[in-house]
Amino acid sequence: MISMAFTEKEKQELNYERYHNPHPRVQRKMEALWLKSNGVPHNEICRLTGISPHTLCSYLRDYQTGGIDKLKLINFYQPTSELENHKGTLEEYFRQNPPATIKEAAAKIKELTGIERKETQVRKFLKKIGMKCRKVGMIPAKADPDVQATFVAEQIQPRLEEAQAGERAVFFVDAAHFVLAPFLGILWCFERLFLKAPAGRQRFNVLGALNAITHELITVTNDSYINSNSVVQLLHKIVELNLGIPVTLILDNARYQRCAMVMGMAKQLGIELLFLPAYSPNLNLIERLWKFVKKQSLYSKYYPDFSTFKTAISECLSNTNKKHKSALDSLLTLNFQTFKKMRLVPA
Repeated sequence: MISMAFTEKEKQELNYERYHNPHPRVQRKMEALWLKSNGVPHNEICRLTGISPHTLCSYLRDYQTGGIDKLKLINFYQPTSELENHKGTLEEYFRQNPPATIKEAAAKIKELTGIERKETQVRKFLKKIGMKCRKVGMIPAKADPDVQATFVAEQIQPRLEEAQAGERAVFFVDAAHFVLAPFLGILWCFERLFLKAPAGRQRFNVLGALNAITHELITVTNDSYINSNSVVQLLHKIVELNLGIPVTLILDNARYQRCAMVMGMAKQLGIELLFLPAYSPNLNLIERLWKFVKKQSLYSKYYPDFSTFKTAISECLSNTNKKHKSALDSLLTLNFQTFKKMRLVPA
């Protein structure tokens, strides 16, 4: 048995550290030494703390050579994986050729290094080098990042600055076509759940104009088609707001929006139409609202008939400036995604 003497001050410090040290391993060390300072036999200390006699002896020697400060040191043995020697090569390869599954990654690691590892070990290694399982995003194949950047800087931003100063109203316009069909989402559940598929393929069409600053939403809805008459109806609704400042609508290049009828009516009503570059849904703020409505009202929800389906969507839209205001204020910021620095899936 290792014989040791403790001062009253040392006992008090050990007693404090066994409860208040932030690391549980250190707490256990302090507990063992505190029991030792109170004359508890070694076999009883081992029983009470759950450590082996060899471990207790190492604690006591550490205390003899370095006191409490040495007991606070945590030295874990961490074996180094053989894969670490190939980290640079594997990281470079997977940056250019991202695997779809862990099984695929494990096979490629074996092929490149000759090292075979189970899927659990491969998953840990991929996470260690900074990889995550991420959903692939989508960008329009024909989108021109340079044209988009120029359009934002020269057309959208100046008008938004006027809108923020209260000198102009800017609305983002688009149509959403909600089809009565299952919208499959993700749920936390104890077993896989299934969603009933309603009969029919009826559509609830919403043509919306979203105020870029206030997030007020003006809509025209129907169960048939959105056309030029729908757009003209929307123009009149915006005029009826009597805003008293210039109005700009930012919209895509749908034919029913660029027709002579719509452009003539907009000119007559004093409304500026600003058409986005082709293939630029990322620059239309209202697109984010449509995604929010689907997530809020449609994903993983069953509606037995078209009437309840429409009601759910309409209620969500009517609450954009009330119930959902806080969520939408953070979602509908005036920061636009660009595709210049996007990494693409290898062809």
